Amino acid sequence: MTAAPEPSSASSDVTVVVASRDRRADLLATLPRHEAPVILVDNASSDGTVEAVREAHPEVTLLALDRNHGAHGRTLGVARAGTPFVAFADDDSWWAPGDLARAVEIMRAHPRLAVLNARILVDPEEELDPVCAEMAQSPLGAAEDLPGPSLLGFVACAALVRTEAFEAVGGFDPVVRFPGEEERVALDLAAAGWGMAYVDSVTVHHHPSSRRDDPGRRQAGIWRARVLTAVMRHPVPGIVEVVRTAVRTGRPGMEGLLRAAPDLPAALRRRRPIPEQVRADLRLLAGEPA
Repeated sequence: MTAAPEPSSASSDVTVVVASRDRRADLLATLPRHEAPVILVDNASSDGTVEAVREAHPEVTLLALDRNHGAHGRTLGVARAGTPFVAFADDDSWWAPGDLARAVEIMRAHPRLAVLNARILVDPEEELDPVCAEMAQSPLGAAEDLPGPSLLGFVACAALVRTEAFEAVGGFDPVVRFPGEEERVALDLAAAGWGMAYVDSVTVHHHPSSRRDDPGRRQAGIWRARVLTAVMRHPVPGIVEVVRTAVRTGRPGMEGLLRAAPDLPAALRRRRPIPEQVRADLRLLAGEPA
């Protein structure tokens, strides 16, 4: 077994929370790379993940769930962590050596920062994830009290969060689940006055697993999340526009609408429309007139 890295100087303040399902091989390769205590949330794997991790990595805190909670499993992991900061990683991602400690120091220096989104290098070729170029050029600019371009979203597998802020907005909820779980959290953080920023000086490596949903199914899942998030947080005209756009996209959007339907009552119970300033920032990001 590969020896685990020495804990960083930030390890007492940060926990790495990994959510996984049926990716035993990926986990066994990435768990040793983390430079802070790890909580693994296993979403009811059926491939022997739990037993393999217990044998190979007894130092990992394991939450073995009896059903698939999706991204909400990360929220359960944060509740167990008990540290002021939590770094999210997928079973196929990890923070570059030394960068998690640096990210914690950046968070400490910027008390309004709720989410730090790192630079993401993808695949063994270590190519920059295109979403990073978008974040670096955020139309929201860079607030003086944040360490980089302001965001109204983030990528969960490359995010360091302030536990206080994350839990105050409820974390990843059991309605959206996965994928697309970040949007509702980001909207609520912005509504509460917290900041999110892209920081190019810290890096997360992401080597996407070969065990992934096919692209069509994933796109339908993203549309499901957009619809449910709109119901929970957008004004009625915004909900209508999201539904219309989903219909115009064809099969993925229509499938997403169908998959969202059973969870609409739960979304309506959680409805709390975002304030005008956050809606204005959304329009700015969409390139719409002020």
